[in-house]
Amino acid sequence: MAEQHDAGANGAHPQDDAAQLTRRGNGGSAARRSPGWNAVREVLIVMALAVVIAFVVKTFLVRGYYIPSGSMEQTLELDDRIFVNVIGAKTGHIDRGDIVVFDDTQGWLPEAPETRTGPVREGLEFVGLLPDSSQQALVKRVIGVGGDHVTCCDASGKVSVNGQPLDEPYIYPGAAPSDFAFDVTVPAGKVFVMGDHRNASADSRFHIETGTQFVSEDDIVGTAFVIAWPLDRFQFLHNPEQTFQDVPAAGGQ
Repeated sequence: MAEQHDAGANGAHPQDDAAQLTRRGNGGSAARRSPGWNAVREVLIVMALAVVIAFVVKTFLVRGYYIPSGSMEQTLELDDRIFVNVIGAKTGHIDRGDIVVFDDTQGWLPEAPETRTGPVREGLEFVGLLPDSSQQALVKRVIGVGGDHVTCCDASGKVSVNGQPLDEPYIYPGAAPSDFAFDVTVPAGKVFVMGDHRNASADSRFHIETGTQFVSEDDIVGTAFVIAWPLDRFQFLHNPEQTFQDVPAAGGQ
């Protein structure tokens, strides 16, 4: 009887104690698992944030590209990796002398063969860690903006903008400013572009006859501002303002 009284005094039956021990045991097992799960969860959160940040950077700040040809030599060399500033293009700040990357919406390039990149590469392209292979893009230098009258060649063989001959130190050594004459007026919202290696660049000049010589500002992805790879080529890219500083405003010749 005393034992029964003691059990009643404790306010719990032996089976209740067993149930409580079972619950405590389950809780302890969950507690033992929680540090590992917390670590996994933190890794997943960090990875998700990294993807979001990379996507935002690619969409609104910078994008990476590699140079597949010699049309911009010697400013940009074959296989250089460059980064472009996306903000300037989105806000409409495109100046003469800027090196721009733009989508080929007018068929300047031959149609690229369809290739399978695989999910890993597609994911890296999506977040901007690899160049986007789904779209063809070109890189050239802006020579004329909306309203500009761009001609070649004057008595010295130079390109002129609004009547002002250009001294172009960035042109590939030994190359002429242009091998043939042209005379265009750039429409509003468009730009006229040329490669620095004029003898190796199928730029705006070569598309005058088809009427596709002007690049829409809407097609411009951004302005190149740095060569990031290879390391021995690392350098920031600057607009050669001195080349265009004496060019009068459009219509002000």
